[in-house]
Parts: sequence; structure tokens; C-alpha cells
Amino acid sequence: MRKTIRLTAISMALASLLFGCASVGPSYAAPVAANQVQLPVEYRAADKAQHWWQQFNDPVLSQLIEKALLNNQTLAAAEANVKRAYAAFEDSDNDHLPRMDITASQQNNQVPDSVAQNAGQIQRQANLGGALSWDLDLFGKLRRAAEAANARAQGAELAWQEAKVQLLAQVAASYGDYRGAELRLTVAEQNLGNLRRTKQIILARRDAGFASDLEISRIDAQIYQLQSTLLQFAFAKAQANATIAALVAQPAEQFVVDGSLVKSRSEALPELNKPLSFANQHNYLKFRTDVAVAERELAASTADIGVATAELYPEVSVSGFLGFISSPGLSLGSQNEAWSIAPSLRWQATELSSIQARIRGAEAEQQMAFARFQQTVFDALAQMQTSLQGYRTSREQQLSAQQQVAATEQAVQLTRAQYEAGTTEFLDLLDAEREWLAARDQQAVLSAQSFQRLVSVYRAFAGGLELEPNTPQIALVKE
Repeated sequence: MRKTIRLTAISMALASLLFGCASVGPSYAAPVAANQVQLPVEYRAADKAQHWWQQFNDPVLSQLIEKALLNNQTLAAAEANVKRAYAAFEDSDNDHLPRMDITASQQNNQVPDSVAQNAGQIQRQANLGGALSWDLDLFGKLRRAAEAANARAQGAELAWQEAKVQLLAQVAASYGDYRGAELRLTVAEQNLGNLRRTKQIILARRDAGFASDLEISRIDAQIYQLQSTLLQFAFAKAQANATIAALVAQPAEQFVVDGSLVKSRSEALPELNKPLSFANQHNYLKFRTDVAVAERELAASTADIGVATAELYPEVSVSGFLGFISSPGLSLGSQNEAWSIAPSLRWQATELSSIQARIRGAEAEQQMAFARFQQTVFDALAQMQTSLQGYRTSREQQLSAQQQVAATEQAVQLTRAQYEAGTTEFLDLLDAEREWLAARDQQAVLSAQSFQRLVSVYRAFAGGLELEPNTPQIALVKE
């Protein structure tokens, strides 16, 4: 028995050495450039991707980010998908190993009376041993399949990282919507108070005989219009609250963005107090998980060509049995030892045209994956560039809006004083009030827009941009 086991092991080892070295199909090499665009050596998650938002010093936003990472079910599904993908890879990676099934059986037969010899006797036979099977991976089909499974498992893990980035961006964007609606609501309420004070001035002038009911009607129309916008902003705030509740996996009717934290509703949206640091010499594509996922899919599709190509060649497998067969006394001993080895060869000689078609299909799939990879690179570059330009533009717009608000407010004060003194018409005051209200609301809109574009910068660079230390102004800096 020991001699048999030793002989079998030696045979398997020799077969592995002789036939296990070749792998047909192209060997994969990661692209180093996409249409002359230099690519990073490898993907690397940004060090502060999950803590990027702490730079705003906004405890509510930080708390929402933590809740989303802990509770979001889409993220949990992506994490489970990683486990499933690596389990599939481990299963595929084990296919090149010999397999043994432990078997045990007993068979009882009674000889028919019509048989002249041993009529009526009961015959018994028992088997105990291991059934062996081994697919000799002569041309690397199993190894290529394992390569493809490993690349797709790595892609699933990268997609999980991408899901984190997208989730945090969605939470931050929805938080910006919430704060933006809140800010516009506050501005509208303050504007409503200003209009009501103006109305009191007009009422006093009417009672003194210096104003008419027409002027009251006009200021009332402006008040009613502003009151209708209050409902719109309140709905936008509730809608953003519901969206955030879904992202942190909590019932919307029980969820409040601020939670137990005290937050003034008149406070402006979160802003950076230091400039973004943008270094030209850095290849920020290394932070883009979508580029890394596309590269892993290209690697998997390349390995699939080898899987398809290996079908052109014969498949050799070895099966056998090693154990005991006893009859009729059901005793197991050295005299009942049994073994068998049965090599087999399978070659799809009559299906070569179909195999060639499958190879061409695999090659076309690789070409598609390469095209998708290159397009992902260009889309990433465009997104990074436009996000920076958009944020810079919104910051400049905010500065202009701030100056516009200051100018229109001064115009309102001067026009109101002139109206009270009787040196200007009511329509001039009404126009000045309207321009001031519009300027303040536009300032709130641009604040929300600036925050949203900052979220786009985070999404585009996957949290890879840092803040420049010891710089008080807000700007985009190139090193």
C-alpha cells in the first residue's frame, strides 16, 4: 500500500513538472500610457479620502459621514461582493490541484435460484477508499482562469473603494443641499422682515397723505411672492433631509440632520479656510478607482483569451482509486488493498472552428476593455480639470456676489432715506428693494454652488488633494 501511494505521488509530481509550465494566450502587462497620457504605476487610495471632510470643522457633516460608512447598505453590499469575488478566485485557483473524494459503499446481492451455481446465496461487497481525479493543466487553461478570477476579485475590491468615495460625496452633496436650502430660507425670512418694515414706512406715509394704496398693493405683491418661496425652500430642505436619511440607513420620518448637535440655521455653508494644494508633478490618476477597476477588467479579459486558446489543445486528466475492496466477509486488510490509475485524453478536434470563434470573441472583448480603459482615463482627466475650474469660478463668483450685496444694500438705505424725505419715487425704492433681495438670494445660491463644486473636486480626485498649511485665503494653488 505504501509503495502504491509513493508511486502515485511521484507520478503526479513528474507530470506537474513536465506539463505544468506552459500557458497559452497573451501574458498581461499593465498599460503605461493611454494615447501618450502617462499612467501611474499602481493605484493607491488617498491617505485622507475618508477624513477629507474633517477639514471643514463641521461636526454635523463629520457625524453624517461616520454614520454613512457604518450603516449604508449599498456599501455593505459592495463589501459582500468583494468577499464573493475572492471566494470565486480561491475556488478557481484550486482547480489545478488533485481532488480526492472519500467513498464508502456496501453492496448485497442474492444469486437467483435459476443460476446453477451458488443459487440462493447472498453475496456482499464493500468498498472504502479515495477516488482521485486530476486535470493536468498542460497549457495553462486553469491558470489563466485563476488569473481572470483574481483580477476580477481585485476589481471588486476597488469598486468597493469607489463606492466609499461616491457615498461620501453623495452625503456631502446632500448636506450641501440641506444647508443651501436652509441658508436661502434664512435669507428669505430676513428679506421678508425687511419688506414688512418697508411696508410700515409706506403705511405711515399713506396715513400722512404722502403715499397711495397702489404702493401698498405693490409691496404686498412682493411680500406674497417671497412667502411662496419660503415654502419652496422648506420643501428642498425636507427633501435633502430625507436623502441623507436614506444614505445613513435611517427612517426619514425619525431623522434630523442636525441630530443632537446645536447648529445655527443662519450659519453659512461649510467652507475651506485653506487653499487646495494642486501639484502638477503628481499623477492624480493613481487615486481614481474607476481607472483602476477598468485596468483590472482589462487584465481579466486578457487572461480570458488564454482560457479560450487552451481549448485548441488536448486536455489530459488522471483518475483513479486507492483503498480497499472486500468480499464476502466485509473484512478490510492488506489482502483487500486495491488501486487503479486511468489517464484520459480529450481533444475537441471537430470543434476547432468554434474554438477559433471563441478566441476571436475573447480578443474582441479585450479590445473593448482596452477602449473602455482608455476612455475612463480621458473622462477622469476631464473631470479633474473641470472640477478645479468650476470651483475656482464659483469662488470668484462668490466674491463678486458679496460686493453686489454690499452695493445693493447701500442703494436700498440711500433710496429709503430719499423716499422718506420725499425726494424720490416709490418705484425707485421698490426696485432697489427687489435688487437687494435678488442679490442676497443669489449670494446664497452661489454659496451652495461653491460647496457642491468642492464636492465635485473631492469626487474627481477621490480625496487626493490636500490643503495648503498656514495660508488664510481660499485659492487654488499650483506647486
